[in-house]
Amino acid sequence: MSDSGRHGHTAQSASRTLFESDGLRTFALACLCAAAAYSAARFFPEYAGIAYGLGSSIAVMPFALSAARKAMRRQPFSIETLVTIAVLGALPIGAGAEAVVVVALFSLGELLEGFAAARASSGLRALAKLLPSQAVIDDNGTRKTIDAADLRLGMILLVSAGDRLAADGRIVAGSSELDEAAITGESLPVSKTEGSDVFAGSINGDGSLRVEVTKDSANSVVARIGDLVAEAQATTAPTARFIDSFSSWYTPAAIVIAALIAIVPPLAFGGVWSVWIYRALTVLLIACPCALVLSTPAAIATGIATAARYGILIKSGAALEMLGRIGIAAFDKTGTLTLGHPVVTDVDGENVDWLQQVAAVESGLSHPVARAIVAEAQKRGIVISAASDVRVRQGEGVEGIVDGQRVAILSPRAATGIDGAMAARIDAREREGKTVAVVLVNGQVMGFLASRDEARADAAPAIAALTSLRIRTLMLSGDNQRTAEAIASPLGMQAEGELMPADKLARIDALKAEAPVLMVGDGVNDAPALAKASIGLAMGGGTDVAIETADVGLMRDRLLAVPDTIRLARSTHRTIVVNIVIAVGLKLVFLVLAVFGMTNLWTAIIADTGATIFVTLNALLLFWTFKPQSETTSTPATGGT
Repeated sequence: MSDSGRHGHTAQSASRTLFESDGLRTFALACLCAAAAYSAARFFPEYAGIAYGLGSSIAVMPFALSAARKAMRRQPFSIETLVTIAVLGALPIGAGAEAVVVVALFSLGELLEGFAAARASSGLRALAKLLPSQAVIDDNGTRKTIDAADLRLGMILLVSAGDRLAADGRIVAGSSELDEAAITGESLPVSKTEGSDVFAGSINGDGSLRVEVTKDSANSVVARIGDLVAEAQATTAPTARFIDSFSSWYTPAAIVIAALIAIVPPLAFGGVWSVWIYRALTVLLIACPCALVLSTPAAIATGIATAARYGILIKSGAALEMLGRIGIAAFDKTGTLTLGHPVVTDVDGENVDWLQQVAAVESGLSHPVARAIVAEAQKRGIVISAASDVRVRQGEGVEGIVDGQRVAILSPRAATGIDGAMAARIDAREREGKTVAVVLVNGQVMGFLASRDEARADAAPAIAALTSLRIRTLMLSGDNQRTAEAIASPLGMQAEGELMPADKLARIDALKAEAPVLMVGDGVNDAPALAKASIGLAMGGGTDVAIETADVGLMRDRLLAVPDTIRLARSTHRTIVVNIVIAVGLKLVFLVLAVFGMTNLWTAIIADTGATIFVTLNALLLFWTFKPQSETTSTPATGGT
C-alpha cells in the first residue's frame, strides 16, 4: 500500500493488539476532545465556538502532523490531508460541533482498521510463540538446560514426552508420534523414528527422543515460514498497485473538485458561501479513499495468513492473485502424483510360499523393486531368512541360494519356461505400466511379481476437486507413454509421457498460450518447469524444497492442498471485488447526495468509516470461514496397493 493509504497507522502499530496501538491513543484523544468541547458548550454557550474550535484542532493534530510528514516526503495528497482540510475548514463556517465528532469517527475507523490488520497477522505472532525459550541438551553425557537461542548445529537435544522441540533436527535415537499441526497443518500426530526429520515447534508424544540439531532457532522452519509470510504480506499485488496509482491522482482531483464546488456556485450563481463551502467539505470527506485503498491489501494479507495457517506458503500477493486465474494444472508424475517408489501390486502363482525365498534373495539389494518386494513380504508377516551366493545378472535380474534351492528373479525376456496363459497375464500387467519379475526355483517357473509406482491415495480426489473447479489437469512425465497413461487414466486426467526436461518447458510454454498454468512438482528436479509456469507449486512435505522453491510451497505433502489453494485464491479474489464495489459504490452515492446538500459532515465520515470497517471485516471473513477440503477428509497422502 502506498503512504497515501496508510491511514495514520504504521506497520508496527498494525501488528500490535487493539489495546496497545497508536490508533487507540488517537481515538481516546479525539473522544476526550469531543466530550470536553460539548461539555464546555453546554455550560458556557457563549464560548461554544471556541470550545469546538480547540477540541477539533487538538483532536485532528495527529492527522495534521502525519499529513505534514508525508508532504515533506513529497506526498502532499494523503488521506490525512483531506481530513485535516475538512475539519479545519469547518471551523470558520460555524460547523465546529460536527468537526470535532468527525475526527472521533475517523479515528475510530483508523482504530478498527489497525485491529483488522493485526488480526490478519495474528498467525505470524502465534508462530513466534511456538519455539520454547529453553532446551535440554546432552553435554558429554550430562543433561544441561540452555537458552534455545544458544543451540548450535550438531548439539543433541533431549526431548521428553510432551516437550516442544526448540530446533529443527534429525532423530538419532528413539521413536514417538509428534504433533506438527502448528507447522504443517497436519491434524493427526505423525509417527517419527530414528533418522526422521523433525521441526521446531512440534510437540513430542509419549516417547523420549535424542535429536541432533540440524538448524538453529533463527533458521528453523518456523522462523523461515514467519519471514516468508511477512514478506509476502508486505508485497504489493497487481490490483493493489493499480489502486495505489489510482489514488495518487484521485486525491488531488478530489481537492480540486471540492474547491470548485466551494467557489463556482457563489461566484457564478450567487450561492451562499457558507452553504457551498460546507458542501465542498462534505465532498472532501466523502472522497477520502480509505476503504478503496484498503480493499485489496486487507484481502491479500488475510488470504496469505489463512494459507499459512493450513501449511500453504504463498510467496507474494501477485502469486495469490494469479492462482485465482489458473485454468490448467500440470503435474509431475513421480513423487507428486505417485508415492515416489514402487510397491508390489500383484503376486501371481498357485502357491506363493516362494515369496519368502524371493525376499531372502532381494533383502540385501538396494534396488527400488527389491525394497518393494521385501516390504511386501514384511507386510504379510513373512520371516525373511538369509540367502547365499547372491549374484546380479546384468540386465536380466538376480539369483541366489535359499535353503539349498536356487532362486532366480528374472525379467520376462530372460526367463524360460513361461506358458501361454502366464505370458498373457504378464503382458496384461506390462500394459498397465507395471514392472514384472518372473520367479524360478531350481529352474522351474513358480509365478511372477508385478510392481509399480502407484498413485497416492489422495490423487484421485484432488484431481476430481480441480475438475470441479473447471481446471484442466494433465500429467507431464519422463516415463514412457504407456506407464504415464496407466497412472493418469484412473485419475481422470490426460497424460503426456516420454518428455525430456526441455520438452516439458516447451509444453508449458504452449499451455500458457491457452490459459495461466499451474505446475505442481516435488521441487527436487522440477525447478525449471516450476519457474517456467505461470505459478509453480512445490510439494515438499515440510522440507526446504517446499519453502524455497516455486511461488507456492506446501508444508504438508498432500495433493488435496492443491485445490484448496485454488479455492482460497478465488475466495480472496471475490473478496477484493466485493470490497472495491462497496467502496466505490458508497462513494458515488454519497458524493451525489453531498453536491445536492442531502448529507452532512457527520454522515459523510460515517459512510467513509463504515465502508472501511466493511472491507476489513469482509477480508477477515476469509480467515474465519475458509475450511480446506484436506482438513475435512481422512484420506491419507500416501497409500498402499
